[in-house]
Amino acid sequence: MALTGIQGGAGKIIQGEAAAKLVADCLAAYAKGSIEALYDLGVAFSTGSHGCTADMIEAHKWFNIAASKGHEEAAWCRADISDEMTAREIAEAQRRAREWLAEGQRKAA
Repeated sequence: MALTGIQGGAGKIIQGEAAAKLVADCLAAYAKGSIEALYDLGVAFSTGSHGCTADMIEAHKWFNIAASKGHEEAAWCRADISDEMTAREIAEAQRRAREWLAEGQRKAA
């Protein structure tokens, strides 16, 4: 069952199976060296495409990660969607990005 609404008022958008597959596919491409795959996740979440429900926090997270890896267009997109977000949403996106990057560091060690 693919839910696409807001979970219990907690502000978390539930993504469906298509979004989970896209994330898995993009992370597999990233593992093979594609920084573009991280950018693609930002695009999908910012536009609500490829089976994803629009989620600016997730979009910002992926644009931020791609930008930290050197993807210049991701940095521009991150700045662009930041204009539509609250300070709290940006802080949450940054927290998620730091958490994801830290997890990658732990796996690499």
